[in-house]
Amino acid sequence: MVNMMILIPFLLVGLFLILRFLFKTSLLLILLQKFQCLEDWLHVHQLYRVPQFNHLFQENQLYVKVSTYLNSLPSLEDSDFTNLFTGSKSNDILLHLDTDQTIRDVFLGARVSWTLEKSENGGARVLVLRLRKNDKRRILRPYLQHILSVAGDISQRKKEIKLRMNVDSPSSGENGRWRSVPFNHPASFDTLVMDVDLKNKVKADLEMFLKSKQFYQRLGRVWKRSYLLYGPSGTGKSSFVAAMARFLNFDVYDIDLSKVSDDSDLKMLLLQSTSKSMIVVEDLDHFLMDKSKNVSLRGISNFMDGIISCCGEERVMVFTMNSKDEVDEALLRPGRIDVHIQFPLCDFPCFKHLANNYLGVKEHKLFPQLEEIFQGGASLSPAEIGEIMISNRSSPTRALKSVISAMQTNAGAKSRRVSGDGAEEIGGGEQGGLFSREHSVRDFRKLYGLLKMGSRRKDEPLDLGSADKDGSN
Repeated sequence: MVNMMILIPFLLVGLFLILRFLFKTSLLLILLQKFQCLEDWLHVHQLYRVPQFNHLFQENQLYVKVSTYLNSLPSLEDSDFTNLFTGSKSNDILLHLDTDQTIRDVFLGARVSWTLEKSENGGARVLVLRLRKNDKRRILRPYLQHILSVAGDISQRKKEIKLRMNVDSPSSGENGRWRSVPFNHPASFDTLVMDVDLKNKVKADLEMFLKSKQFYQRLGRVWKRSYLLYGPSGTGKSSFVAAMARFLNFDVYDIDLSKVSDDSDLKMLLLQSTSKSMIVVEDLDHFLMDKSKNVSLRGISNFMDGIISCCGEERVMVFTMNSKDEVDEALLRPGRIDVHIQFPLCDFPCFKHLANNYLGVKEHKLFPQLEEIFQGGASLSPAEIGEIMISNRSSPTRALKSVISAMQTNAGAKSRRVSGDGAEEIGGGEQGGLFSREHSVRDFRKLYGLLKMGSRRKDEPLDLGSADKDGSN
């Protein structure tokens, strides 16, 4: 008995040292992992694969939602390794699954695991769900519904607009045909310098479109709307597209037609886009003038309103052009283009908005001189005027004088160019004539289109909803 009393303190001290050793090292964790592996080995498991893309290379929305759910699990931090990224804010740290990484989850008392694998065919990723076979009937459907619910809540809280761009190769790589980046363009309808009535009409049109699902279904029409933005470079078309995307909270699919191999490839790109998105094709008029283009006029027409356009809904299509004068009217008919919006060069009211935004100036002694220059027909694009103001923002007077100088120089160069062309055309001289080596037919058409837009800028209102007058939605 005495010997036992003597041994007890030694046993307690030994037990304490063993426990301390286990907790200070990873031995206890290793033993638990080995025990779990042994327990799993004694059960039959069922595997379910969630591929990143379907057979048409469209992104699998279930894959997106499962990824969102898994990346939110606390157990992701406890895994052996994971990827760390910065978020949209500089102080945000995001955790993401890596290839061949396994993460465990528990639902209704059942243990499941997910592994991110890379497919052998094309390198696309696959999420593999592993659960015990005797738990399958009890938890599979409730578990997937739980994932969809949690992922939906996370997406709603952390909605981030994406800009997606098509790549050259039509083969299905790890990320399909589209590459995406966060769309952080700061433009909004509040910051755009344009006619207030026009902005309100566009916003009202977009709001009505979002609420019109039943209306389009009753008419038997595809739930989409198409806009044409046309005007010279630097007049704000791209900023307007960004403002539309932020207003709608839609992802932007920016299609570069020069990277599209043929008509079928263009259809495939549309199939791989999602609902609630904006499809943007910039500088369409320049592409149509290119004789070596891979996509035909018929292919573009079918892309706009063919059978393929019904594969998806709640889409907004936006096409931009410098001028629509030389574009086939069939491409601009109602149904293909629903709303036409013109972006003219800067006029005096627009200039005053720019001066207020860039320089904080609402009135200035140089404004009467500027108004007179604008009334004389001289003008620059809002982008050109804005750049001058940014460069001279420390001195509003110097900025306004620089704008005056640039407009006078531009007006003088345009006047000399026009008078020179006219003199040569009448005189029939060889040097500098209309069809001389120095001035091609295309250059003359560009000049004529610019003068034509300048002459009608004051006489014609912005053509918003002109297609609507023809009864088109």
